[in-house]
Amino acid sequence: MSKGWIIALSGLALIIILTISVVSWGIGKYNGFVTLNEGVKQAWSQVENVYQRRSDLVPNLVATVKGVANFEKETFTAVTEARAKVGQVKINADQLSDPEAFQKFQRAQEGLSGALQHLMVISENYPQLKANENFLDLQKNLTDTEDKIQYSRRFYNTNVRDFNISIQLFPRSIVAGILKFQKKDMFEITNAAERETPKVQF
Repeated sequence: MSKGWIIALSGLALIIILTISVVSWGIGKYNGFVTLNEGVKQAWSQVENVYQRRSDLVPNLVATVKGVANFEKETFTAVTEARAKVGQVKINADQLSDPEAFQKFQRAQEGLSGALQHLMVISENYPQLKANENFLDLQKNLTDTEDKIQYSRRFYNTNVRDFNISIQLFPRSIVAGILKFQKKDMFEITNAAERETPKVQF
């Protein structure tokens, strides 16, 4: 075999090896993005679950407070309307890269947080609620749920941060761009009501 053929075959072998290496690297990065993306989806599912749990507590809480205390009608209306708005603003895992949809969801949840916090603060003025076991149980469940919401949001934000960093680092960003992986939105505290859970100390 001539020297020219040996050089040509060596060059071809090098090209094949480089191609296989690049393809293997790309597949590895793709699989990494998929794994991180699934982590974000799982974290989002937990966020949805705890928000739903809070929403499910609201009717019983309102009914109990109505039955024991003579609140202003606007307080109940505000809580009921905020809960209804939360029910209308749904976002699925595929929309987590849509800032407008995500912010709309977050604003609806913040509205309910604020309304519930106002309800709980006003309820402090009604001593008869202190003796109502149903109210105390609902209050404890609401506080526990708010704590779980904060934890779930932090867990979600951690997963989103890891995903967003991964798809932006060079040269991974090239693969992410080709495969159309997009940054996902994180929860941000934009409302003072979200900074504290609605706890009432009797």
